[in-house]
Amino acid sequence: MPYYESVFIARPDITAAQVEALTDDFKSIIDRNGGTVTKVEYWGLKTLSYRIKKNRKGHYSMLNLDAPIAAVGEFERNLRINEDILRFMTVRVDTLEEGPSVMMQSRGRRDDARRGDGRRGEGRRGDGRHRGEGPRDDAKAAAPGATEKPAEKPAEKPAEEPAEKKTGTKASKETAAEGGDE
Repeated sequence: MPYYESVFIARPDITAAQVEALTDDFKSIIDRNGGTVTKVEYWGLKTLSYRIKKNRKGHYSMLNLDAPIAAVGEFERNLRINEDILRFMTVRVDTLEEGPSVMMQSRGRRDDARRGDGRRGEGRRGDGRHRGEGPRDDAKAAAPGATEKPAEKPAEKPAEEPAEKKTGTKASKETAAEGGDE
């Protein structure tokens, strides 16, 4: 039988126990139609990226299914009918994932790979520097009263052309309107 992963989002005003009851109902639909549910994960109440049916949050649940297409069709039909379901998505996969999904894995373990070893107070490179700190100039640190070489002045740009010679300026438009020749 083909494998599927299905994720659905339930309304935020129902409880986690009610979401679990919904999940059990959907599992029984799959079982009655000749399929099996290999894994169920409740991901919790999460903030949505955008409003769905005037809701800002939703209860996320995932089911791994080993079921025929008729069972998945009946499962999706019941998801559409149920008023507590905001959105759902079912995807056919080659193999079912063993162990916890990415959403259920420890968040700290995923973040540690991005931030060095995860200790507080360290920069991204893990060298102890904070934002805005760079390598210090030892000459400046040794002689705080030392004067620096004055900065060079930028080269002056050439003076602008008179207004009459520029195209599209107010002066040239006025002379063109008056019929003047220039």
